[in-house]
Amino acid sequence: MKVLVYSAKAFEIPYLEKANGNRHQIKFIEDLLNSKSAVQAIGYDAISIFSADEACFITIEKLKEFGVKYIALRSVGHDNVNLKAASRLGIKVANVPAYSPYAIAEHAISLLLALNRRLIESNNRVKAYNFNLDNLVGIDLNNKTVGIIGTGRIGSVTAKIFNGFGCKLIGYDIDEDQRLVEDYDLRYTSLTELCELSDIISIHVPLNSDTYYLIDEDLISLMKPNVIIINTARGAVIKTEDIIEALKKGNIGALGIDVFENERGIFFKDRSNEIPDDVMLMQLNAYPNVLITGHHAYLTHEALTNIAETTIYNLNQWEKQMTSENELIKN
Repeated sequence: MKVLVYSAKAFEIPYLEKANGNRHQIKFIEDLLNSKSAVQAIGYDAISIFSADEACFITIEKLKEFGVKYIALRSVGHDNVNLKAASRLGIKVANVPAYSPYAIAEHAISLLLALNRRLIESNNRVKAYNFNLDNLVGIDLNNKTVGIIGTGRIGSVTAKIFNGFGCKLIGYDIDEDQRLVEDYDLRYTSLTELCELSDIISIHVPLNSDTYYLIDEDLISLMKPNVIIINTARGAVIKTEDIIEALKKGNIGALGIDVFENERGIFFKDRSNEIPDDVMLMQLNAYPNVLITGHHAYLTHEALTNIAETTIYNLNQWEKQMTSENELIKN
């Protein structure tokens, strides 16, 4: 099978090549998929895309016209793919439903610890041989109330880690996991109550019509004055404009994000010589109590291995004219 991999990054190519084992004819390109770059897929049976790629209605139609039959996502999230269009045109789509919840959960905790203990500022001072400790005071995580929004694979691992710190856990999810209740004494509650009670809020929900701008001005107004918010899910789960306003007013203690609602077209490339003209990103970067990483929570050896192996598995199944259990369109 001929496969074109969009948004190919140097660090992931060896993993994909190893998983492939020369079975498929794969070409790697750095270009993002969109309605213009879709033309590069002419002559390919399948394409593979990442979360920054845009498989909208128009793009899907062009891919069909160019002969593409399969789309293999190298991610869990699929909000960037118009599944209705793909289904109507007979293009199969599969994702990587679980690669390493530990990678994402551990990154969320890393963001929290760095913010809480002022590690970036402390290290910057030491590099300048400034050993003054003023304004570096954090809090003990022990006995703090942590609200976990989304208690699926990643959220449940996050709960396990916080339990190890001795935190009190509350959760919000449409599907409650009784194992978390029994093992970690997590108490499920409403979203509004979670926002009212939590000292720390960690977000682990997919982006869809129900979670778009889930965290907005109304919910932020219910939160504790020094709440720490961590988001390693999707950028648009948080209404950034409202978060910035709360930061201006001093209503949020700290914000740690690995995702940003306008990240498409910005993240994954060196922009130091062409600083993005994004006012919200510039505003967030200006706050000392905001820590941003560029969507790299998934960057562990284990996660990259699982992503590559599952992506190639999906392609193998299609080549054999078989169905993959990871397909997002059920006939």
